[in-house]
Amino acid sequence: MTTAPTRTMASRVKSIFSGSIGNLVEWYDWYIYSAFALYFAPAFFPKGNQTAQLLNSAAIFAVGFLMRPLGGWLLGLYADRQGRKAALLLSVVLMCTGSLLIALTPGYATIGVFAPVLLVVARLLQGLSVGGEYGTSATYLSEIADRKNRGFFSSFQYVTLIAGQLVALLVQLALQALLTSEQLHAWGWRIPFVIGAAAAVVALFLRRHMEETDAFVKKDQPAGSAPEKEESKLRVLLRYPREVLTVVGLTLGGTIVFYTFTTYTQKFLVNTAGFTKDQATLVSFGALAVAMVLQPVVGALSDRVGRRPVLLAFGVGATLGTVPLMTALGRASSSWEAFVLLVIAMLNMSGYTAINAVVKAELFPTEIRALGVGLPYALTVALFGGTAEYVALLAKEYNVEAWFYWYVTACAIISLITYLRMADTRHTSRINQE
Repeated sequence: MTTAPTRTMASRVKSIFSGSIGNLVEWYDWYIYSAFALYFAPAFFPKGNQTAQLLNSAAIFAVGFLMRPLGGWLLGLYADRQGRKAALLLSVVLMCTGSLLIALTPGYATIGVFAPVLLVVARLLQGLSVGGEYGTSATYLSEIADRKNRGFFSSFQYVTLIAGQLVALLVQLALQALLTSEQLHAWGWRIPFVIGAAAAVVALFLRRHMEETDAFVKKDQPAGSAPEKEESKLRVLLRYPREVLTVVGLTLGGTIVFYTFTTYTQKFLVNTAGFTKDQATLVSFGALAVAMVLQPVVGALSDRVGRRPVLLAFGVGATLGTVPLMTALGRASSSWEAFVLLVIAMLNMSGYTAINAVVKAELFPTEIRALGVGLPYALTVALFGGTAEYVALLAKEYNVEAWFYWYVTACAIISLITYLRMADTRHTSRINQE
């Protein structure tokens, strides 16, 4: 067995910073697709009204999610064998490639059907990357943190995830100020994808200097031994059916609420509430900034009161509040009104986002932790989070938009039942037992 090095708080913070900054770039690259869909959709899908174009771009957004389970599986296996650091480096390379491809792909008017085909390929690469990023990043941050502050430190996964969205929106605001609407629709939307590809190179450099986690270094795998077969890892994972189902149930309501009030909201404000694109961007930016600040606060709270009470608060809030919030948001008459409503949604949502990573990591042993966190999470997100925007737009297209609100509520109820039945992982954490 390999002996892990003694780790100081300073070295933990340095590694968390390096890993988190890389996570920010990953999620920036992922979210600029959604942030700029209003501008590039006509270039790739020139026919139909605005809702039809958004449906096409949302469908490809959902296709990217279909690769996330594969990414969670492959990069989870890689992280559990070769190390968390190695897997995080690989995920950045994949994301960089996808962003560069979107930036350089000509529009439909130039290459016809090959334009949306290349867009799909790029999103498949990015989906593979993000699918592996989540489980490995959640595992890395949870393992690198000390026991007392694990909820606080692991919350920085969503701090940087939301920060990635904020940077994407900030770039959008800057381009909206510097370029005309015609320029943005014609070529300006390509700029953020170039920025994303370049930033991924910086993230790659930062992650090369991260330390490996103690839990992985100490795991019992003699040097030079042959790696386990993929099937054996999956068999090991299947020995933890309760934990796998807990990840699915825990994620279901959280992911659909997250994507409803973050990525979809900007389009909802334009398409339903009647705001301008600039107004919708500003409102979304402000609400996400509040959400980012809330993550470490809620994470630290879970270190004091436990994970389960925080999750229960989210479950109750999402079950009772989704329909009233979405209804009021659709009728909002001012940017301030929309902002306040979104902040309320973000406050409730933080009960899930701030601690879901650490809760999942605490469920599994070291040898399958990245796979156990990443694969069932990615499957659930692909089925529900990735399709949330498409389902919402479809309901809008058929004039039954309120059905989507109840759909989100039903998913939240399933998660609430999971929270009621699960143990508090702050007290039962398998990381603490290693």
